[in-house]
Amino acid sequence: MKIQEIREIIKLIDQSSLDEFLYESDGTKIKLKKNDKGTVTTVGQTFESSSVVEQPKIVEVQPEPVSEVKEEVVVTEVKPVTEDHSLHKITSPMVGTFYQSSSPDTAAYVEVGSKISTESIVCIVEAMKLFNEIEAEVEGEIVEILVKDGQLVEYGQPLFLVKGI
Repeated sequence: MKIQEIREIIKLIDQSSLDEFLYESDGTKIKLKKNDKGTVTTVGQTFESSSVVEQPKIVEVQPEPVSEVKEEVVVTEVKPVTEDHSLHKITSPMVGTFYQSSSPDTAAYVEVGSKISTESIVCIVEAMKLFNEIEAEVEGEIVEILVKDGQLVEYGQPLFLVKGI
């Protein structure tokens, strides 16, 4: 029996629920036992030939260490909505998906620094396959965009902060 075959047997026994394994063939005896520590020990491996008899060998093989389970915690910083009372909030009038432009290949309706009037369209909120254009309803300058393109928004959720003129 080749050493590679013995190694394969050790791996198989180590991965199985067997506690003990005995193999005998043509004067070769292999006995494998698992300890409580998870090691595999071969005992009494005897190879006989016509002129040479080897003494039994004890080989202890440590199993490969199990990789540690690492728990990864991702902390994202939630940016609080600025509580500046001079700023006006444009809020979502419905639950839906926020879009900054009418299609992916066109420019956003507004950006930070854009001047808007009461009738300016600032975004689209899609609800139930209907694309609803949202008007600013206030004059001023966009100071901050509070949501990302494609993000789900709730009724009353602030979308933009506007500094009045």
